[in-house]
Amino acid sequence: MWRDALGQLHPRAAADARIASLVPSVTELLFSLGLGERLVARTGFCIHPEPQVRMVAKVGGTKDVQLDKLRALAPTHVVVNIDENRRETVDEIRTFVPNVIVTHPCAPRDNLDLYRLLGGIFDREAQALTLCARLEQALARLEARVWPTRRVLYAIWQDPWMTVSRDTYISRMLALIGWRTWPDEGDAGAALQACVDGDCARPNAPGQRYPSFRWSEALVRELDLVLLSTEPYRFTEDHADALERQLCLPVLLVDGEMVSWYGSRAIDGLAYLETLARQA
Repeated sequence: MWRDALGQLHPRAAADARIASLVPSVTELLFSLGLGERLVARTGFCIHPEPQVRMVAKVGGTKDVQLDKLRALAPTHVVVNIDENRRETVDEIRTFVPNVIVTHPCAPRDNLDLYRLLGGIFDREAQALTLCARLEQALARLEARVWPTRRVLYAIWQDPWMTVSRDTYISRMLALIGWRTWPDEGDAGAALQACVDGDCARPNAPGQRYPSFRWSEALVRELDLVLLSTEPYRFTEDHADALERQLCLPVLLVDGEMVSWYGSRAIDGLAYLETLARQA
């Protein structure tokens, strides 16, 4: 039996299991485990690996799953994620799918448990062990180096501008190369007093994982580097160039998939971090 992120125990699936993945990075991972032929449903955001993923039926998005389509495809297992899928949607899926596997990686090393969980349930333990070895090697390479500490802001949206808290997978990925994301935990806790003092650069709510913020001279002085992610907002080099001129601060466009996707993509993501550190 294998335990998912909610503590639910899952037995080994039958050889004819029909899998639906409502998580883009998990869809890619299932292909990496050799389970592509068992996938019967995915979201429209599940775009990797190309072109194999095109053969899998789409059932809406991560937040707006088309339940009638999913039901018609008769999956025996659905893989969901605490952050990416709505709880009410998952509760509805439980009424017609016998096995709902909940995932929630919060840090790069959590991918090891994710590989073992899906590899174990779907009889792909050898493939999962191979991925674990590759991830361990990539982590060891980064952790063996002493990285200079840099204060960075990782922007995921504009209108309003939004960033990530320290309590996110993205922030913990960046920490592997010494990049500490703004805001600090103390910054979030000081949000109310900051607004009283007229400094609206502070995040809008203590403890919020993806807080909104406003640019200010005080904020810019706190930063060494701004990172613009290519997802979920589609920031481009033009955005980066314009913001760099506005802030007079280095701004780097970042491949959001490499930094925020877990699963098998995380292995290449760790190598990508090393490349980023050399560019900055």
